[in-house]
Amino acid sequence: MNFKKKNKEKQLSKKDLIDMYIRSWFLLGSFNFERVQNLGFCFVMIPVIKKLYAPGKERNAALKRHLEWFNTHPWLTAPILGVTAALEEEKSNGGEVNGTAIAAMKIGLMGPLAGVGDPLFWGTVRPVLAALGAGIAMSGSILGPIIFFIAINSIRLTTKWYLLDYGYSKGNKIIRDMAGDRIRKLTQGAAIIGLFMMGALVCKWTTIDIPIVVTKIKGKTTTVQNILDSVMPGLLALILTLLVSWLLKKGVNPLLIIVVIFIIGILGKYLGFLK
Repeated sequence: MNFKKKNKEKQLSKKDLIDMYIRSWFLLGSFNFERVQNLGFCFVMIPVIKKLYAPGKERNAALKRHLEWFNTHPWLTAPILGVTAALEEEKSNGGEVNGTAIAAMKIGLMGPLAGVGDPLFWGTVRPVLAALGAGIAMSGSILGPIIFFIAINSIRLTTKWYLLDYGYSKGNKIIRDMAGDRIRKLTQGAAIIGLFMMGALVCKWTTIDIPIVVTKIKGKTTTVQNILDSVMPGLLALILTLLVSWLLKKGVNPLLIIVVIFIIGILGKYLGFLK
């Protein structure tokens, strides 16, 4: 972004955006159950507010409006922070923007962006990278967790910086960019990729073997698992995955599901109906 093209009395520099960017790493450091991410959001905005408003009533009002309830996907606070900084800059220079409009913009953006961030980052990127790291770690290599740590944080930091700069450059025009089918298509695409990847990982890493013998003819033993594999390999793993997904949608505690699966696995091995 070319900051020199702007002709304003009060103007944010690239250094100010970098300060916001670094502060955004600690957004959830003051997470609270009353107003969720509000303290973190205000903390990120402090360099902007200090530069744009002199000590006094206007600065106090700016700090106060960013202490209101706020919550969205933590990585996708970046474009909202960028737009907010642009609007605060316009307001400080006597523009038509007021505090109510800034608060309304934040409320209007945090819902759609949360809807994008959760399936894209939590539902697709993180599970896929975790599965990749776990697969490498299972071979006994320490590179597994290292690769996961580096990859997930590289994506996080790159996303935060690019979207913060993008939000500041666009200002309130970003709302137009989010209009139409862009958000819906991005969310659907992320969901499809995530389901495809998780389906492949389930087939590869979830193994259920039922060694119960059905027939034994001329030294050839046929087990229940052989019959199921002839119908569709990985059928039981798929059924278990769909069952767990259904239970989670019904609000069953994930810890309870894990404990029950452990108990069934141990009893199955002990009684001989699982291998």
